[in-house]
Amino acid sequence: MWRKKLCLGLGDFGISPEAQLRVMAETGFDAFFFGLDPRIDPVRLAAYGRSLGLTLQSVHAPFGRARDMWHGDAAAGQAALDEHLASLAAAAAVGAPVMVVHAFIGFHDHAPNAAGVERYGALVRAAERAGVKIAVENTEGEEYLAALMDAFRGEPAAGFCWDSGHELCYNRGKDMLALYGDRLICTHLNDNLGIRDFGGTITNVDDLHLLPFDGIADWDDAARRLARCGFDGPLTFELCARPRHGRRESETYLRLSPEEFLVESYKRACRVGAGVLRAEEAR
Repeated sequence: MWRKKLCLGLGDFGISPEAQLRVMAETGFDAFFFGLDPRIDPVRLAAYGRSLGLTLQSVHAPFGRARDMWHGDAAAGQAALDEHLASLAAAAAVGAPVMVVHAFIGFHDHAPNAAGVERYGALVRAAERAGVKIAVENTEGEEYLAALMDAFRGEPAAGFCWDSGHELCYNRGKDMLALYGDRLICTHLNDNLGIRDFGGTITNVDDLHLLPFDGIADWDDAARRLARCGFDGPLTFELCARPRHGRRESETYLRLSPEEFLVESYKRACRVGAGVLRAEEAR
């Protein structure tokens, strides 16, 4: 059985980004992505990954100002847009075909507005000129995602990034691919244990980014849903090797060396990819 192309995001794995890329290439990953961060040189990092035979799948824009895109005053809103536009310029400079963005950050606001749609619209228009696609990720505040997906329907430079773990917690298990799978640009595949609070309160504490098959995700169902989308891009994984938010469920990963964690990530990715292939063949 041939396999799907597989991509992994760089992360806090205990070794440098360059070392991560070397291990990823040696292990068998086909592509990589990274978050834009002032501590790294994106041009140098992208070039190094390509020198190893890896494809740059995307870059991830900072998202700390995502709320200001909607609810900031004029100055804060413009600063948030400027940060996104600077990230877009960086994405174009490194030849990334996709930039992933968050529609929102926060759990208490549920009222998208015209100002936010216009700011994201300015980003999408700039992306089309730059030859980059904007992939909006399902996170908290899914009303904001819905507003953008509705506003940019038919826009060639705008689409959807499906985060499987966010769907389990931030979206309460709602089938986000049923809503936006026809506009799927990329994936962020990971696992978690759902919403821990028995009252149903959603927080970022539950966003664990575990290895596939270490949480409650139904990967056979995920494979079937991806197959229905007809998605033919690389399966991209966004994983964490360190405990997050004071949770202890991923402490077992600390027993692995960084290299061992990356190899295990590849093995799990292959299992997910094989499931997607089987689902595609069954259709």
